[in-house]
Amino acid sequence: MNSHAHTSRLPVALVQERAIIDQGRDNADANLAVIEDRVAEAARRGARLVLLQELHNGPYFCQHESVDEFDLAETIPGPSTERLGQLAKRHKVVLVTSLFEKRATGLYHNTAVVFDADGSMAGKYRKMHIPDDPGFYEKFYFTPGDIGFEPIDTSVGRLGVLVCWDQWYPEGARLMALAGAELLLYPTAIGWDPDDAQDEKNRQRDAWVLSHRGHAVANGLPVLSCNRVGHEPSPLGASGIDFWGNSHVLGPQGEFLAEAGSGPGILMAEVDLQRSEHVRRIWPFLRDRRIDAYGDLLRRYRD
Repeated sequence: MNSHAHTSRLPVALVQERAIIDQGRDNADANLAVIEDRVAEAARRGARLVLLQELHNGPYFCQHESVDEFDLAETIPGPSTERLGQLAKRHKVVLVTSLFEKRATGLYHNTAVVFDADGSMAGKYRKMHIPDDPGFYEKFYFTPGDIGFEPIDTSVGRLGVLVCWDQWYPEGARLMALAGAELLLYPTAIGWDPDDAQDEKNRQRDAWVLSHRGHAVANGLPVLSCNRVGHEPSPLGASGIDFWGNSHVLGPQGEFLAEAGSGPGILMAEVDLQRSEHVRRIWPFLRDRRIDAYGDLLRRYRD
């Protein structure tokens, strides 16, 4: 069980932001300055937990494969964790961040780092599912996580932090829930090809939201997903990506507690952590799981 004590109602904030991409190699400093302002505002508005978007220090660099982009990576602890830890401490918020981690020469991860309200590093999660698609060439940059689906204990609760592509996998959400996560959080960078037809764009965005609602329902847990916004051009001369925002906070029956539009801003909501207790009593999915019959889930495919 958790060693911390927390009240049932938790005010949360999601910082949905447009990346600053014209500062050369100083993008991180410029973007972190914006984040500092947003976190300060969120704290003034009562937030005790603040979630940032995926790889918030700069543009989404995975639109191409370039060895030069590895210069953006940094160690954990490192300059960004120092700055973000001080930010969490200054405003007494639990802060969920997303960094390009240099673990060793030639070994890099897409890593979420959680800071407690006293500024200490509560824990980290390394992205487990790594995509490799046109415009999302992440396998070139990121080694799949090797610390598993382990929730992170904080002063506001036990956080099941996952990252972007992880959001399509019910297994990750389930394993976090089975380890006692009280919230599921997804720092995200997802968008569409501007050349796609509008109905295809709508289907993609709706599927993304639906996947989160499914995780909330199947596990009886609140879900927070924070996406970036704005157009980011492709270094390859392709159409680039329009990041669609639509960050959202869901309750444990998949209900919307708050939803953002497609522009920058701070999405505020209040999550009632006690509701999971009530929902899981009427929908006892964990009780009725047939764990004796799920062995084939460990196979790639049942040929």
